[in-house]
Amino acid sequence: MARAAKQINPNLSNEQKRILFDKGTEAPYSGKYLKHTAKGMYTCANCGQELFTSDTKFTAPPPNEGWPSFSDLAKNDAVELVDDNSWLMHRTEVNCANCGAHLGHLFDDGPAEAGGKHYCINSVCLNFKPEK
Repeated sequence: MARAAKQINPNLSNEQKRILFDKGTEAPYSGKYLKHTAKGMYTCANCGQELFTSDTKFTAPPPNEGWPSFSDLAKNDAVELVDDNSWLMHRTEVNCANCGAHLGHLFDDGPAEAGGKHYCINSVCLNFKPEK
């Protein structure tokens, strides 16, 4: 079971709070990181935990192509995976391992050559640190 957030960042928008802590989802195709191609590190918008590198970002197949997608984690313990049986279906929820914030879901339709994993993540749950 996902843990409650250690601390909620006071600089988060209401939309970020809704998605990160009420397990919401941003509208498809609306996120600022959907077509983002800069090199660097994607971090948790709440606590700054390093989550994904730009090298693992890819364009997902339908129906999940409307959110930023990653094939692997920046480090193995970056996220916590939790069974999610909401909406009359089974999915795997992806939460920040450091603060417990909801980030998105994990699917098995990622690039086969990269292991087949597909971390489908809400843009508002992320910040980006460009490579120097």
